[in-house]
Amino acid sequence: MTPGIGHNQGPTMEAGYGWRRHAWGKARAALLPKLPVEVLRLRIRRAEELGLPYKTYAGIRASTGRDVIGFLFSTNALRLIRAGDVLPEDREAKLVALRACARIAAAQPGFPLAELPVPPLDHGFAAPSFAESWSAMRDRIAAPLREAGLPADGVVIVGETAMEREWVAAARAAGFLAADRYFGAA
Repeated sequence: MTPGIGHNQGPTMEAGYGWRRHAWGKARAALLPKLPVEVLRLRIRRAEELGLPYKTYAGIRASTGRDVIGFLFSTNALRLIRAGDVLPEDREAKLVALRACARIAAAQPGFPLAELPVPPLDHGFAAPSFAESWSAMRDRIAAPLREAGLPADGVVIVGETAMEREWVAAARAAGFLAADRYFGAA
């Protein structure tokens, strides 16, 4: 039965809702502490390879159900704003240190795609502009990930602006990290 006008789609009133919620919470709580120590050690090591705090890595992994297999950096996050800008040493060192993951850049308007530093980046593409529709933005972000053989929900977007944060939802990416959080405060 479809709720009528004015219904706010609140919690179900059918019998047993409270018990199901309690049982689900108990099952989830019982699962978490039983993670084998060896698996925990592997995940801590993987977080270090990715340059992420373990808590951040674990949160991304828990929300997507998969490992982080790549990063998509905006040129804003890399401090590459205009033609002729050079990748700062701290950013370059962090990119070089990344292990077993893709490093992709989205070149914002104003920064020439040909000047992206490959390596340490694996490849890049032109970022969506402010004037593009949601579907065009989605396609512009998702297509290069598909071409690289990367499932979007395994890619973390590192950016600086609200528009770059929207890329996560548009591409169905694993998550968003502010550049200062990922690279460390300047």
